[in-house]
Amino acid sequence: MKTLLIYGSAAALGALPAFAASCESLASLALPDSTITMARIVAAGQFVPPGAAEGKAKGALVYKGLPEFCRVAATLTPTLDSDIKIEVWLPVQGWNRKLQSVGNGGWAGVISYPAMAEALRAGYATASTDTGHTGGSGKFALGHPEKLIDFGWRSEHEMTVKAKAIAKAFYGAAPRLSYWNGCSTGGRQGLKEAQKFPDDYDGIIAGAPANRTAISLWIADAVLKDPESYIPPAKYPVIHQAVLAACDAKDGLKDGLIDDPRQCDFDPKVLLCKNSDAADCLTQPQVDAARKIYSPAKNPRTGQELFPSLAPGSELGWGVQALGPEPSQNIYDQFRYVVYKDPNWDWKKFDWDKGIAESEKPENLVMNATDPNLKAFFGHNGKLLLYHGWNDPNVSPLNTIKYYKSVVDTMGGEAKTANHIRLFLEPGMGHCGGGEGPNVFDKVAALEAWVEQGKAPEKIIASHSTGGKVDRTRPLCPYPQVAKYKGSGSIDDAANFSCAMP
Repeated sequence: MKTLLIYGSAAALGALPAFAASCESLASLALPDSTITMARIVAAGQFVPPGAAEGKAKGALVYKGLPEFCRVAATLTPTLDSDIKIEVWLPVQGWNRKLQSVGNGGWAGVISYPAMAEALRAGYATASTDTGHTGGSGKFALGHPEKLIDFGWRSEHEMTVKAKAIAKAFYGAAPRLSYWNGCSTGGRQGLKEAQKFPDDYDGIIAGAPANRTAISLWIADAVLKDPESYIPPAKYPVIHQAVLAACDAKDGLKDGLIDDPRQCDFDPKVLLCKNSDAADCLTQPQVDAARKIYSPAKNPRTGQELFPSLAPGSELGWGVQALGPEPSQNIYDQFRYVVYKDPNWDWKKFDWDKGIAESEKPENLVMNATDPNLKAFFGHNGKLLLYHGWNDPNVSPLNTIKYYKSVVDTMGGEAKTANHIRLFLEPGMGHCGGGEGPNVFDKVAALEAWVEQGKAPEKIIASHSTGGKVDRTRPLCPYPQVAKYKGSGSIDDAANFSCAMP
């Protein structure tokens, strides 16, 4: 009752109406195909993630700073084989009357607590799902096609519908606006929502959308199949510095960043060892392997380009895909458990003609979100903010550019789509963040201004820090624009750059 009185006092001051229900009473809330398994108040600073000792959880300081909230957990069963876990967090005070659902990474299998915490601190009601299984492997999909669909898109949509209903039951009013915020798998999930359930969200942040290709097999084929081709991680910085030496200044500014790696004509042969193998050079098989990593995958029979690979500049992260001894797990599991349904499948025997055709059957790509028709999403004034780091070693940024262009072409050109979709590419940024370039930027504020005030993002200021201190800021520009140096002032200050066509 104390909570009700506090909230009622806020209402008297013109903030929000009193609760329509106590947090605990939500345990008996009846929702289709759902069972509420928890509904309780979490005191300010007292949240501890399941399985973590207090103070030992990843991001423990973030959790310590959380305000009081109503924590609701539920299990959703839209099919007989579904077991979708969700959590919905509802601020007790200061709710901004908005929902921010947060995405996942990899094969998910876990609630995204750190992202939920960030949304809650900003005043949002927030929701996350484990996507219908436990653990970050693709094993769950073997023999469970409905669970694969849950992972692919159903868990996010079901979570969204239930989260809005739970918020309405608690506050007495549904969220006035709903946002999606995700990167990698979360970026793909955001695109799927826009394409398949266009009314779920008013604004969507989709970073580095991880649509499934055989990129990990392509890179493994280059560096892991033949021991002579293996590139030791100690050589990644050597290759990276050679790339910067060849391409950094092509944009007119020597700043340790490559504005557009597509303009980089680096050839690893400049590092070819003159005599025997050494730490500062590449053997011929290693040169060939590096060339393949930079090159788009092609069908050996038809010569057709299948998908793009990594961009020059990504070398420091090559260990994600090229470390071995097996291909990177996310895609390896896709082929073992989804495409071939054989845990013992031998990736070294993959057929780049017939195998690609098999992998691209619709039932194997239920998770991919590549439909360019966003008419319904745009129709209710939905906004889609895409972003991708040029140095991403996990997901090719060229894939995201390809999708962006497909939407623009399908929906009538840039003039008709600029108020609904924008893409921001980050020089020097890795997968969803990190890297040598400015990689921290307020995506949510940019999307809020776009949705709520009609201010489309003309630029977003990003920062880079070393040792906790900001040492460079730079504007991120809507594609195809890039940040151009004005000619004077520090190259580490965003104020000395403007967005312009390359």
